Amino acid sequence: MTRKPAHLAVYDTFADWETGHTTAHLARAGYGIRTVGPTREPVTTLGGMRIQPDLALDDLRPEDSSLLILTGADLWDSGDDLAPFARTARAFLDAGVPVAAICGATAGLAREGLLDDRDHTSAVSFYLAATGYAGGERYVDADAVTDGNLVTAGPTEPVAFAREVFRLLGVYEGEVLDAWYRLFHDSDAAAYAVLEKAAQ
Repeated sequence: MTRKPAHLAVYDTFADWETGHTTAHLARAGYGIRTVGPTREPVTTLGGMRIQPDLALDDLRPEDSSLLILTGADLWDSGDDLAPFARTARAFLDAGVPVAAICGATAGLAREGLLDDRDHTSAVSFYLAATGYAGGERYVDADAVTDGNLVTAGPTEPVAFAREVFRLLGVYEGEVLDAWYRLFHDSDAAAYAVLEKAAQ
């Protein structure tokens, strides 16, 4: 089955450790991973890696994608440079295409009004409250939260973030999803046998 690619937003100060589990296992499941930058110009991550985006944000259309992934970055909290990515997230959600946001990207979604009426999480509740958004009552103190087609997580939960993405897209389910999480989050060696059996 041909799958539409998952699109990973990349920009300067992109927190490169937050999406490795997500993108690696989506790729293994047959999803192409395409990077989307503000333009096609290279960006530099917080880890000092240079990434050449596959396409510019203006060229991204929800109908061409399975998922938009937004990671944390210092730029989310230092101005409006990344606001166009939050507006694109709105277009994706309006079109029924999933969005997954972690760390500072959740603040971008809060400023865009996308968390006012959806259950969500982030680093801590007062981090989002500082944005002035109206969704404080929908904040959930959890490792990661899925509400409809939106996944949110805090910066310390890249494995839970991946788990929710996999659940939403049906990459792993039930016992296999639980085993995947236990293996990568808890280093539970017993979970490996479940995954090996499922792969046969």
